[in-house]
Amino acid sequence: MSDQPSGFTFNGRPVALRIGQSVAAALTEAGQRPFRVTAKGEKRGMFCGMGVCQDCLVTVNGVPNQRACMTPARDGMQVATQVAFAALTEQPAVQTQEGRQLAPDVLVIGAGAGGLNAAIAAAGSGAGVVVLDERKVSGGQYYKQAAGAASVLDTQQQDGAALIAAAVSAGVEILSEVEVWGVFEGLLVMAHHEGRALIARPRTLIVATGAFERPRMVPGWTLPGVMTTGAAQTLWRSYRTLPGKRVVVAGSGPLNLQVALELSRGGADVVMVSESARPPHRQPLAAARMVAAGPRLAARGLAMSLGLRQRGVNVAHQTSLSRVVEVENGLKASFKDAHERQIDHLVDAVCMNDGFEPQNEILRLLGADMRYDPAFGHLRCKRDSTMQTSVPQLYAIGDCAGLGGAPAASVEGTIAGLAAASYCRDTPVPDLRKLQSSLAAHRRFQQRLWALYDIGPRDLSAQDDDLVVCRCEEVSLGELRQALGTAPGHAGTVKRATRAGMGRCQGRYCGPVTARMVAERDNRQVEDRSFYAPRVPIKPVSITAILAAQEMLDGND
Repeated sequence: MSDQPSGFTFNGRPVALRIGQSVAAALTEAGQRPFRVTAKGEKRGMFCGMGVCQDCLVTVNGVPNQRACMTPARDGMQVATQVAFAALTEQPAVQTQEGRQLAPDVLVIGAGAGGLNAAIAAAGSGAGVVVLDERKVSGGQYYKQAAGAASVLDTQQQDGAALIAAAVSAGVEILSEVEVWGVFEGLLVMAHHEGRALIARPRTLIVATGAFERPRMVPGWTLPGVMTTGAAQTLWRSYRTLPGKRVVVAGSGPLNLQVALELSRGGADVVMVSESARPPHRQPLAAARMVAAGPRLAARGLAMSLGLRQRGVNVAHQTSLSRVVEVENGLKASFKDAHERQIDHLVDAVCMNDGFEPQNEILRLLGADMRYDPAFGHLRCKRDSTMQTSVPQLYAIGDCAGLGGAPAASVEGTIAGLAAASYCRDTPVPDLRKLQSSLAAHRRFQQRLWALYDIGPRDLSAQDDDLVVCRCEEVSLGELRQALGTAPGHAGTVKRATRAGMGRCQGRYCGPVTARMVAERDNRQVEDRSFYAPRVPIKPVSITAILAAQEMLDGND
């Protein structure tokens, strides 16, 4: 018998399957872009590729609301288009095992560069460490490990595999496919794992949940085939699946260059990379400062640019995505250059990255102090020199505390892990001066790197009223403007008036836009309280999971 799986069906039609693929990867490889239909009859497909947007929902074996990007594809599955207000046609399997309770010295949420380094440092200092990771394979968004039988692509994946192995060797327990849905005062964490409730009461908590990508909100940004650059990278690096044969990459930042090069090497026709910032040679002082701060990393960026040029991929600077339209057999992506000239490309996929938003819901729920960074357009968590937040024994590392990059996250993780273990063992924190010096250098490079790019929040004032801002509830820019004209000045009031932010992604995309619109109207500064208030559950979870957790808590009383 062959070890290769035969496949599954989508709406009754056969779909081929390779070992390790997600449902989204298999469907994308089969040319299937729409996965669900909204309440207004609009088609949606994979967008974020990391379980944040909740737009790739499908019905699997009669059970709706399954995220295609996070669901492993299996032989014989019956997958169907998710329709609005889908009801169960089959009951999901009930896990009869009792839930699990944890009380580790150190609990780490997130198994990326920061989380793994924190776990290794804490375990190496004698602490008992458990890591909760949402994904099937650890490594986070930076290391993006290959799934199934896919071969290792490059040294970046090799380094990630080595880091995971080091954590396991250090005695760290890593729990994968864990959905953390609630955190409460006293560092109480509630999650769902393998069909049963999981409750953790750690002595210290390290949050390393990373960030998600900010989209370019233009007409057509919700169409199937339009996805984040990171989603396209996950398809390729984890599943060896191209997002399409013809691809454009749009936005600003080095990730776009890296992914464009990876997709081109993988066989995609990358017809253009649009970069909204000026080219580095038009910013000589800023470029020189960036090179001086990190010559090795700068050389890596130059190598990516040269690699794209050698492959004939055009990097169009001062050029921005302006519209995407569905056409026969694909998408028409329109761009505007610095002279307002329109450039059109017919493609299968549009990949966009226009900055990042920290996944800081856990930190905000627990009351950690934040400050708004207007240059990046997002909140940064206030921390001391050991990465501890304003909440005792709560540490924040990596991009969840504000964009800083994987090298900085790795050092922050080591610092936090050492500090958390010292607290648990009631010993002095070891000398951190070398680590903090290294961290300062990484942060200096990141500051100078991002000075070359255009990743600040976008002004939507020139967009038409029919632009969709809230993907989940299909709330338009016009509806937000109308609510602003009648409602008191807070994003939460606009949310109640329009339902923006009440959908499955809980305002992760529309929330920052609404907060800035309210602040601009009232001529106020954006701050932590300007945003939608985070609420439990922080991600959709079944009511049975919540009831199971409550029963466990009641049993402890």
